[in-house]
Amino acid sequence: MLVDSKKILRKIEELFLFFLLTSFIGWGYEIFLEVVIYRWGYSDRGGLTGPYCPVYGFGAMALLLCLYRLMKTRILVCKIPITPVLVFAGIVGITTVIELAASYVMEWTAGSWMWDYNRFTPNFQGRIALNPSLRFGAGGMVFLYLLYPCFQRCVSKTADRTVHVLALILGGVFLLDCLCYILV
Repeated sequence: MLVDSKKILRKIEELFLFFLLTSFIGWGYEIFLEVVIYRWGYSDRGGLTGPYCPVYGFGAMALLLCLYRLMKTRILVCKIPITPVLVFAGIVGITTVIELAASYVMEWTAGSWMWDYNRFTPNFQGRIALNPSLRFGAGGMVFLYLLYPCFQRCVSKTADRTVHVLALILGGVFLLDCLCYILV
């Protein structure tokens, strides 16, 4: 069976664009919480120069890779569909592990991490807490059940060349941003 390299490249480009979209939405969510909800004022929540928070993009990719097949499976207990409950639990677990890992990576590379969950109970070293994990669970459900299908519909109507050029341009900008972060 021959693998169509153009289809694979297209899928990779689509996933990269979804990564950037969810990174941007995550950045917007962080800014909204900081400015509107907590009234702390604006600060750069993404770590990079551009308006994106890559941990949200990595989280969305991990959720797709780990939970997409489960989402498509119909699991019943006494005729009650429990697949969404299992997906929600999976999202909470995966995003919590990602957030914990991100805090350690940030501490290792920058000397600290960008959040403090000590005000929430229960929490672990202020790095992860139940309240934000449940919010990430709800957000992950929105990403997987609403945003990704909508994104797929939009991208499926977009020409290969347009997706390719968009992925190349945005990929170059993102790579440059990452290099600047590493070198500065």
